[in-house]
This record gives sequence, C-alpha cells and structure tokens, in this order.
Amino acid sequence: MNLTPLGDRVIVKAVEQEQVSASGIVLPDTAKERPQRGRVLAVGAGRYEDGSRVPMDVVVGDEVVYSKYGGTEVKLEGEEVLILAERDILAKVAGASRAAAAKPAAKPAGRSARRPTK
Repeated sequence: MNLTPLGDRVIVKAVEQEQVSASGIVLPDTAKERPQRGRVLAVGAGRYEDGSRVPMDVVVGDEVVYSKYGGTEVKLEGEEVLILAERDILAKVAGASRAAAAKPAAKPAGRSARRPTK
C-alpha cells in the first residue's frame, strides 16, 4: 500500500467480527455493528508538542480498539482502511500479535484418534 499517514495519524484495517453469535445464530450484514477493533498498517511520525516531536504509542502490527465513529474510511487497492488520529485509539490489545501467531491449527474433521477399548 502506498499510503503514509502524516503527523499523529494511523492507518488501521478493521478486524472482521464473527458471523455467528455466541448462541449460534448467523448474523446478517444489517445486524452487525461497526467494527471497533483493527490492526495497525502504518503509523505517522507523531505530533509536535512544545516544539519537539512526541513519538506514537502504537507501532505497525499492533491490534487496537478505536472509537466507533472516529476516523475516515478510505478504499485503497480494493480494500477498505481507516485513517485515525492517535487520540481516536482507545487501547492496544495486549498480546494480540503474538496470540495470533501462536494459535494452533484446527484439527482435521473425521475419525477420532482414539481407539475403542475392548
């Protein structure tokens, strides 16, 4: 992606929410809420305060929670991204980048590995 945020801006790609509710009901697109969680794709240099630049609190790859109606939606190269000011980011999700990488692969469907005892 050829997009570099300026100042204290951050580019975030929304994380898709689950298609099925906790009770097993499939949610149509009209019933879904606007996402509030995403992965940071790019980070600006930071804002100026008292003549010096303040570094950003987030880095590329962080998973963040942001305000529901904050930012500007932009469609680039076929994908929708959100340009947020740093003040619109509410929190970083602790361990999200490591947890996604360490998640075990799903077991294949089929017979159980256990043999019946006689």
